[in-house]
Amino acid sequence: MKKIQVSPSILSADFSKLGDDIKRLEQSGADMIHVDVMDGHFVPNLTIGPPVIKSLRKYTKLPFDVHLMIDPVHKYIKDYSDAGADIITFHPEATKNILETINHIKTFNKKVGISLNPDTEIKTIEQQLNSVDLILIMSVYPGFGGQKFINRVIQKIRDLDKIRNQKKLNFKIEIDGGINFETSKIAIEAGVDILVSGTTVFKENNGDLEKNIKILKQI
Repeated sequence: MKKIQVSPSILSADFSKLGDDIKRLEQSGADMIHVDVMDGHFVPNLTIGPPVIKSLRKYTKLPFDVHLMIDPVHKYIKDYSDAGADIITFHPEATKNILETINHIKTFNKKVGISLNPDTEIKTIEQQLNSVDLILIMSVYPGFGGQKFINRVIQKIRDLDKIRNQKKLNFKIEIDGGINFETSKIAIEAGVDILVSGTTVFKENNGDLEKNIKILKQI
């Protein structure tokens, strides 16, 4: 039986005590910390930059799963790498050369992820699947938390899992957007390995982080 991992999104945390919330997530069984970086240009919202990530690094030993929703992405990779990112995920639409950006991330000894928006097809990045550690499937349109899950991405996960098995590739499939106790099960059945969840982790069961993470991990 495969092990499901949970990467809580700090977009739903209390920004006045982010460090404490990250400590609590580690104590509650989180596998990594998902950090959404938005530039107000590639997506219609602004979040946090390298200085905040750097200041949070001392609060946990968990990997920082950093999702860059910024354009152009290439010139900012070093900043986020230096700030303490362990996994750097980018969108193919935010770079002129996907493979070049993958290799640039690897020069900093970081794991590489590519994110697919709901309308972005697998064929956009199929040639690069053997070069990445992670494919992040967006099950909402990126920009804001708390959106409703887009069901049609489930077929994309199934197709991606099929390619992975046929070609014996090792990348993980991660999903982000509208992940709750119901949609997580559907995603896991389709082939997902890592669940990004913010609202469910922080708000359900009166904010019982450990209980919520445990429920999400159940297959």
